[in-house]
Amino acid sequence: MTASVVVTGLGITAPNGLGTKDYWSATRVGKSGIGPLTRFDATLYPAKLAGEIDGFTPAEHLPSRLLPQTDRVTRLSLVAADWALADAGVSPADLPAFDMGVITASSAGGFEFSQNELRSLWSKGGEYVSAYQSFAWFYAVNTGQISIRNGMKGPSGVVVTDDAGGLDAVAQARRQIRKGTSLVVAGAVDALLCSWGWVGLHTSGRLSTVNEPGLAYLPFDDRAAGHVAGEGGALLILESADSARARGARVYGEIAGYAATFDGREPGLRKAVELALADADMAPSDVDVVFADAAAERELDRIEAEALVDVFGHRGVPVTAPKTMTGRLYAGSAALDLATAFLSMAEGLIPPTVHTEPADRYGLDLVGAQARTAEIRTALVLARGHGGFNSAMVLRS
Repeated sequence: MTASVVVTGLGITAPNGLGTKDYWSATRVGKSGIGPLTRFDATLYPAKLAGEIDGFTPAEHLPSRLLPQTDRVTRLSLVAADWALADAGVSPADLPAFDMGVITASSAGGFEFSQNELRSLWSKGGEYVSAYQSFAWFYAVNTGQISIRNGMKGPSGVVVTDDAGGLDAVAQARRQIRKGTSLVVAGAVDALLCSWGWVGLHTSGRLSTVNEPGLAYLPFDDRAAGHVAGEGGALLILESADSARARGARVYGEIAGYAATFDGREPGLRKAVELALADADMAPSDVDVVFADAAAERELDRIEAEALVDVFGHRGVPVTAPKTMTGRLYAGSAALDLATAFLSMAEGLIPPTVHTEPADRYGLDLVGAQARTAEIRTALVLARGHGGFNSAMVLRS
């Protein structure tokens, strides 16, 4: 149960870059994908900005038979999985079906598909509702469609822990690899940018209603007014280190430690960090960068900052929040942060936290508008889900 588990492939769909190359090219220089919401008319809603993915044409990437049965989130997930497998140099057809699994996280499932079918129900009648509605809305649909497309019949599932889900899904994949599964596709993609999803997101009271893209999402800043929602995320290919070595795979790094707690107050997040470091057999001084949850809500920012200061000391480690360029992608956010951390390690570059002017009172060494060069051997990624989910994951190059 202690085998080293590594990441050999990345598949990224993000508002500031479709595909790993475009995403990293934008992120390393601080290019934001946040702007006015265009997928529907948001005029009457308080929040009018989002991180939207532009230029994604599903028919260019997927067979036509899949399009009528899939929501946007599933199409993005299928493409991210394809890219991750290609990046890892893996052809699923060459591997035993029961040696491969799929574990994803989701915050909502196929909301836009359901919205369109409900519109048909109300306006035309039940006979006009697609039979695919029976599963296209479901939280587990991304796991199911990826597994079917790639013939993956090993341990699979879905995790529903809001923004913490991306880390929790990868952690579950790590457990399955340690139990003997050869390969697991893991991570998360979310897409809630439809009018039904938008109503639901507003109920949290945490969406920023600032209409200037450069001022809307400012974590650890005295001007913080909530987060901007976005769509997308990342899927990763996990294998045992021995398996990756045997096939000569390129390795991004290791999932070295993980922990989760359930407590929305101060001790919960700090405890998750401490337990993740213990799981990785590391001291706080070993960590080279922290990828913050970065809620951009003053009380939540305070809790996160105090947890980091308690563990690492005042300005003890560089902290970054590249999600200020994409918005919070819900389950997809933490998975994208994992991918970003591996790309940071490869280049020796900590991506910026755009627009934010960090308040001194938080005591953080927040990487600002300019990226920072550094030798990065170990990264800590944090994520919190609404209601008290806390997750922490330690990555080692």
